[in-house]
Amino acid sequence: MAQTDNKKFFENLTGAGKAIAVLTSGGDAQGMNAAVRAVVRMGIYVGAKVYFVHEGYQGMVDGGDNIKEATWESVSSMLQMGGTVIGSARCKDFRTHEGRLKAAHNLVQKGITNLCVVGGDGSLTGANLFREEWSGLLAELVQQGLIDEEAAQKYSALHIVGMVGSIDNDFCGTDMTIGTDSALHRIIEVVDAIMTTAQSHQRTFVLEVMGRHCGYLALVSALACGADWVLIPEMPPEDGWEEKMCQKLSTRSRGSRLNIIIVAEGAIDRHGKAITSSIVKDVSTECFQRERITVLFCVCCQASRMGVEAVLALLETTANTAAYVVSLCGNQSVRLPLMECVQMTQEVQKAMDEKRFEEAVRLRGRCVSYVLFSDFNVAVLNVGAPAAGMNAAVRSAVRVGISEGHKMFAVSDGFEGFSKGQIREIKWADVGGWTGQGGSLLGTKRTLPAKHIDKIAEQMRKYNINALLVIGGFEALLGIMELLAARGTYDELCFCIPLCMLPAVISNNVPGTDLSIGADTALNAIVETCDRIKQSASGTKHRVFIIETMGGYCGYLASVGGLAAGADAAYIFEEPFDIRDLQSNVEHLTEKMKTSIQRGLVLRNENSNENYTTDFIYQLYSEEGKGVFDCRKNVLGHMQQGGAPSPFDRNFGTKIAAKAMQWITKKLNESYRKGRVFANTEDSACLLGMRWRAMVFQPVVQLKDKTDFVHRIPNEQWWLKLRPLMKILAKYKTSYDVSDSGQITTSCLLKQNQVQSNDQCSKLHK
Repeated sequence: MAQTDNKKFFENLTGAGKAIAVLTSGGDAQGMNAAVRAVVRMGIYVGAKVYFVHEGYQGMVDGGDNIKEATWESVSSMLQMGGTVIGSARCKDFRTHEGRLKAAHNLVQKGITNLCVVGGDGSLTGANLFREEWSGLLAELVQQGLIDEEAAQKYSALHIVGMVGSIDNDFCGTDMTIGTDSALHRIIEVVDAIMTTAQSHQRTFVLEVMGRHCGYLALVSALACGADWVLIPEMPPEDGWEEKMCQKLSTRSRGSRLNIIIVAEGAIDRHGKAITSSIVKDVSTECFQRERITVLFCVCCQASRMGVEAVLALLETTANTAAYVVSLCGNQSVRLPLMECVQMTQEVQKAMDEKRFEEAVRLRGRCVSYVLFSDFNVAVLNVGAPAAGMNAAVRSAVRVGISEGHKMFAVSDGFEGFSKGQIREIKWADVGGWTGQGGSLLGTKRTLPAKHIDKIAEQMRKYNINALLVIGGFEALLGIMELLAARGTYDELCFCIPLCMLPAVISNNVPGTDLSIGADTALNAIVETCDRIKQSASGTKHRVFIIETMGGYCGYLASVGGLAAGADAAYIFEEPFDIRDLQSNVEHLTEKMKTSIQRGLVLRNENSNENYTTDFIYQLYSEEGKGVFDCRKNVLGHMQQGGAPSPFDRNFGTKIAAKAMQWITKKLNESYRKGRVFANTEDSACLLGMRWRAMVFQPVVQLKDKTDFVHRIPNEQWWLKLRPLMKILAKYKTSYDVSDSGQITTSCLLKQNQVQSNDQCSKLHK
């Protein structure tokens, strides 16, 4: 960004003379510390004073040492810590007028008129009430002689912005709340551990997860781990559910040695009676008298982005501005009217209290139902490098395809295996337990189909393949394009069929989608490794780590991983750099190291520059940092692919494959004429990607102009606008693109891409 643009940015978004307080209220959730860190550093960055409010609203009411000014260094090393380091507490005093009067007095004494609240709907509602009462509270303080008229005039308006911290993901207006993803990780870790212990015994496990009023954790974890039965409060089972569950669990899939039942803590039946894990255990014990029934209880990049957005929202507020909540909509941070989101959340609960469960489900998200069609032969294969979540996608495609009446075929080793006839029919039971498996159980290769087109056509005729689902990365895209070309040049009858591609690659370099299956697992592996590397230097003073990430020419892993891990710099191909930039970064880090900062982190994408290699950067930092810090170098390599897929990748693969099979079924029926399938239009060969928060089918031919085929990256990449955010949090002077306000009318349909429907869940697990 040019110097003039930076100057204009700071003129428009200066925080000079302003004071911001950040507090975490109610329960704690992993990711809160990342949000607090971002608020502090962004606030200081724009010239504002930032204060911690310890112990939530209780600390605001008590005042004194509970309200302390924060410094840049005071939030160092917070990213990898769980819970909330500034404390959180439920406060009865703040619910009273007298308590809020004390809180107002304490804030005025510090000159604080901007509040950033991280909490649930109760905490955010309390913050909004505090804002509405503010002028009246100041008038009372003047009347009591606790403040003067000048102070009342100077601090006449209170501005608030909220971020939702709740592992239950029960707040309307955001796709995911702070802490939800970490909670899903813990649940999946428990289930994965269970599955390894069940190899020698037949057992039934009942897993109770949190969610008093929202079944998100239970339903999504059930999809992610392939559970056999799930009970959630929004979808109470019909009367007689006990017998239906026993019947389902009694007919175990061939080869399966365990059943997994997931129960949300707020699960109820149609009459509002609680369905507890103990009840489910008793039912299961009666059903499986010879088996052991075990009950288990299971209890940050997005948070950083939301924290920065919260500060920008506060700086732009006026006395007439309504309170905002910063939400996550797809992959974008947006601002939504706080009370509209709260009211929508309360409407969901009201519908459940009144046993209007269908209405509650509608408010949670759109339902998707399935229609059965005539059977066709559909083949699925993996192409390119393995990516965590591929197996979940294959499992979902196979089971949804079978549910819709199709015969499903699995192709081993990609297009190369296709040409060799490595094709077999795959049944429902064959994909049991695939969801949590890493890599590609089908086998995958980078081979493209063009040079094997004759043999592939022969196999297509032999098995009468009517549609093809290709799951993979850039090679998968090129493969679909080559099959399209074969429509007009070779035996078009073989390749005039519906072709669908699902993006699955850790580099996230496929055009037409914001996220690819496997990228989240890779990011988790990078951040976890960076955290461990930094922790290894906890007893060492002043050390900088230079870390090389994968990604080809795509800098997604280095950039977003660097943001989540708190990196000081990330070098990527998309943002060219030279020796002057490297020298500037070294000098900047040297100045930071002269203060209390003890560890530095620098990431480099593997193909960011052919001359400024990881070794070169390591040697440069080592030489220029002499006397101030020492250096270490790490090349992460293939460990970035991760082992077991993350909850996000399991669910993303499951959902996107189910949607792809619906599309394939629709196209098959549209193109079925006179006893055969004939599909040769542009929209019969599509990539299914996630754009912002919607699943979008895009004709592959339309992606050609959006792709840099030489470097195998999209021409435009959404995550590049996050680059300034990483620099800001590393104390560089730069600009940041402020997000647009969201719309509650679209955002309140929470889980339209996350919770598909009870029908879909039952079809995947029946």
